[in-house]
Amino acid sequence: MNPLLLDVPATEWNLPAAEPWRQKQLREWIFQKFASSFAEMSNLPAPLRSDLTGRFRLAAVEPVKIQGSEDTTRKILWRLGDGSLLESVLIPANPGRAGDRSARLTLCISSQVGCAYGCRFCASGLEGWRRNLTAAEIVGQVLGAARIAGRRPDNLVFMGMGEPLANLPRLCAAMETLTSPEGVGIGARHLTVSTSGLAPQIEELAKVPGQFRLALSLHAGTNQTRDKIMPVNRKYPLEKLIPACEVFVRAKRKMITFEYILLKDLNDDPAEARAVVRHARRLHAKVNLIPYNNVEGLPYERPTEPAIRRFQKVFRDAGVEATVRREKGHDIDAACGQLRLREEKTALPS
Repeated sequence: MNPLLLDVPATEWNLPAAEPWRQKQLREWIFQKFASSFAEMSNLPAPLRSDLTGRFRLAAVEPVKIQGSEDTTRKILWRLGDGSLLESVLIPANPGRAGDRSARLTLCISSQVGCAYGCRFCASGLEGWRRNLTAAEIVGQVLGAARIAGRRPDNLVFMGMGEPLANLPRLCAAMETLTSPEGVGIGARHLTVSTSGLAPQIEELAKVPGQFRLALSLHAGTNQTRDKIMPVNRKYPLEKLIPACEVFVRAKRKMITFEYILLKDLNDDPAEARAVVRHARRLHAKVNLIPYNNVEGLPYERPTEPAIRRFQKVFRDAGVEATVRREKGHDIDAACGQLRLREEKTALPS
């Protein structure tokens, strides 16, 4: 199988040495016009297009299925070159009417096929970890989604399938392409990296240039509760995790976000909220409270609305910013990994 063009250094593209502008033309077609084939690149000579087609693959991901939600959220199931499946989600902010192109568009991106970290409430890891994505496959989700949406996403969140910091070198390479003026050109402030809590990698990420943001999937305020639902906490408990986040905050001088999925009768007690308040004050973090999206085959449930309001009130009373984020796409297998899992169980044909 031919390699992906974006996984090959530009020096190995073998473009005509006498025509140095060809690389710029090629990049414009890929990153600005979101071309899906070399044949579309009309200002490149036909022999060059044919040569590139014979040596490289251009599209890293192929859309297999697109589920549209009533709130205009779209979940995209992609197939990779080796047949693996993964997901991205296009989320409009306050879209008004369907198809309103003035709405900010956020794309949730995957970094791995499956996940090895086994958070108990998450569908991504139910079938285990298969492999890391390449930088081109990470970037390819953005380019493919832009083709589907008809425009470049405004914000990117590495919050889909997989643990981004377990694929840190390729994640960094992808972010460089996504933020570069010669690449997709999205400002680093519009990128958010989410992690389940890999403390050493958080400190490594703090050294990477760029004013991107960090979101910590906290989901509990105490080790006792976090151990029950997030196995990673046994290796990196809160005594290691919170100081690592402090390193990031000092380096980037940016507020981080705690992502907190509310699970009925498990982590929705006000006492747990008070523990999260202490961590939030230490890091000057804001909190996103996310009522659980039910996943087929998992025993967890969404708390009642009164329980959600009681939990949120603890933060308000303490002066900590905490918003309830209503997950979009309830009607389209919204939780990460659900669509992929469903398709693989029905033996999707190749």
